[in-house]
Amino acid sequence: MARRPVPRSPWRRRLSIAIKILIALAVVAFGALLTAVYIARTQLPSFDELKSSPNGQMIRVHAADGTVLVSIGPSYGEWLPFDRIPRIMRDATIAVEDKRFYSHLGVDPIGVARSVKVRFDRGRWVQGGSTITQQLARNVFLNNQKKFGRKFREWILALAMERKFTKEQVLELYLNKVYYGGGAYGIDAASRKFFGHGANRLTLSEAAIIAGLVKAPSNYSPTADAQAAVDRAQVVLNVMAENGVISAAEAAEADPQAVKLAPEPKQNSVRYFTDWALPQLELLIDETEKPLEVWTTLDLNMQRAADAAVRANAPAGAQGALVSLDRDGAVRAMVGGKDYVSSIYNRATQAQRQPGSAFKLFVYLAALEAGMTPETTAVDEPITIDGWSPRNSSRRYSWQVTLRTAFAYSLNTVAARLGQQVGFTTVADMARRFGITTPINTQPSMVLGTSDVRLIDMTRAFAGVANKGVAVTPYGITKVTANNEVIYEHEVDRSRVLVAPYVAAQMTDLLQTAVNTGTGRAAQIGRPVAGKTGTTSSSKDGWFLGFSSGLTTGVWMGRDDARPIGGLQGGAAPSRAFAQFMTKAVAKRPIEQFETEVTLPEWQLEPDEESYFGEPDNSAFVDDDGAPLPSDSVPVAEVDYGRGVERPSSRAERPLGEDPDGDAPPAPPPPQRLDQDWIDRVTGRDPRPPAREPRGERRYQSPPVEDRPYQ
Repeated sequence: MARRPVPRSPWRRRLSIAIKILIALAVVAFGALLTAVYIARTQLPSFDELKSSPNGQMIRVHAADGTVLVSIGPSYGEWLPFDRIPRIMRDATIAVEDKRFYSHLGVDPIGVARSVKVRFDRGRWVQGGSTITQQLARNVFLNNQKKFGRKFREWILALAMERKFTKEQVLELYLNKVYYGGGAYGIDAASRKFFGHGANRLTLSEAAIIAGLVKAPSNYSPTADAQAAVDRAQVVLNVMAENGVISAAEAAEADPQAVKLAPEPKQNSVRYFTDWALPQLELLIDETEKPLEVWTTLDLNMQRAADAAVRANAPAGAQGALVSLDRDGAVRAMVGGKDYVSSIYNRATQAQRQPGSAFKLFVYLAALEAGMTPETTAVDEPITIDGWSPRNSSRRYSWQVTLRTAFAYSLNTVAARLGQQVGFTTVADMARRFGITTPINTQPSMVLGTSDVRLIDMTRAFAGVANKGVAVTPYGITKVTANNEVIYEHEVDRSRVLVAPYVAAQMTDLLQTAVNTGTGRAAQIGRPVAGKTGTTSSSKDGWFLGFSSGLTTGVWMGRDDARPIGGLQGGAAPSRAFAQFMTKAVAKRPIEQFETEVTLPEWQLEPDEESYFGEPDNSAFVDDDGAPLPSDSVPVAEVDYGRGVERPSSRAERPLGEDPDGDAPPAPPPPQRLDQDWIDRVTGRDPRPPAREPRGERRYQSPPVEDRPYQ
């Protein structure tokens, strides 16, 4: 009699169904995995294509003559085939990164399991369990986001790469493409950067240092933390010994501490220019992947001359800056400080300082545009405007003078009168028209340069005058190429006319007079030069800006903390630096005469300084104890500039040169000449110090200007 089968219990039946479902799902998943790997394998680039594709964007910056100034971004050394890679380098990498490299299929299940275990033990992901193949896939095709989706794609790519390439090819790609810190990709670039030689000469200790960098290049880079790099290398040596790659004796004999690192290349003043120019690429081009060749305007010979001029002439404890523009705005030289290594702060483009009398450029431009000429007469005498009473550095007044004389000797009272007559807002508008981008106050003292400006903006303004009144825009990049294809090329805009050509010519007339016989005589270079000095309160800032032979150069000197520097006048160190630089910069350029020949002013004499009494700018008269005197105690005579005639103060608003009554004026008083004692003192022929003022007389003083901290 046949036995009847024993029916299975329901739970066994359900378990059997679940197992079948799991097996089916596993088969489907495995099939999907195989399909994904196959598809990924077909889409992978060839080995040769992967060799030629760089990671990241490299930018090489060229000077005007083609010389490479600096390379920004990743650097690549020589590509080393597998058989040329030192065995010790291969062994060190495999030991510390993936000791089962030759046995897994691209993903190491043991490594993944260990990573998961550590995750549960520590409560966070510490180890990724990534193989060398996975790291290569991540570096070439993916990113470092810690997400499961990215990790799954990394597994697929790693399995696909192992199906397409041999182990030797995978290791060759890895060692030539992985990032080792300091901008170096590949072992040869890393070896050259850190040790100064190619990777084919690596010692055991050096190989251990490089192999240890992959885990955290920014932390273990020898240039960032040499001791951390040595400690990590010791870990690599210990792991190599544990895995039998080297003996314990070899590990003990190796001494990473004794490895000599290649010195970092010194950063020179060229970096001030590249730091200013390169950020402009974001506005000029859209390319973010292809290697770029950036061609700039910088002239290396001029740059060296500029660096030497600033270093040689800046007073002890002071900084200096220089910008030189060609007639089209091309920046030929830029120095932002005496030493880039100690301070990357670019004082040529970032610092905002008071320009002193150099700001009178805009005062006189406004006056010339209003109809005056260099021969227009003005009266140099005491003046008070809204309680502000400027005085000349000589403490004397010259009475009737031409604008040429007033500008050459930087007479402050005349500048104040001009500003009052044309309007302080008009002067501010003129400064903005010529490229001053910083805020400009319209207080009366603004005519003497109390608004902070940037050196590059002031240089641009003087270049506009040199360019016959046409706007000049500074630029540093001439063209950009990607894979030999021009993707950007600079075009000079000559369409913006700032002032009429005759106004620019008259301003040039005044500027060349200031150099030939006025405050800027130290800037003479044996050929026509036009320029202006500037000195601020208590000699905190010294300026000289001028042009010759198509080149416009601005020089600033002072302390970053804006503390006074004794003897720092624009006509001294800045003018000498200008002359030293320009002598070399224009040596090979043809001599260019200005449209107006220089006309000497009334006196062949200049004061030693132009910073009215060497005190801060917002001035007032005070008694001997420092208490301010009422403004009505300061006599002021309003003068008709055209005839040198005293007028009632109620008529101070009338235009310059206009006789409101039409009456024939009385004979003007004779000009007051400078006495010989004062001449001797300011020219240095008389060693005696200036006599102190009798007690009780008014003295010029002003509230201190707030010091500007280092920015």
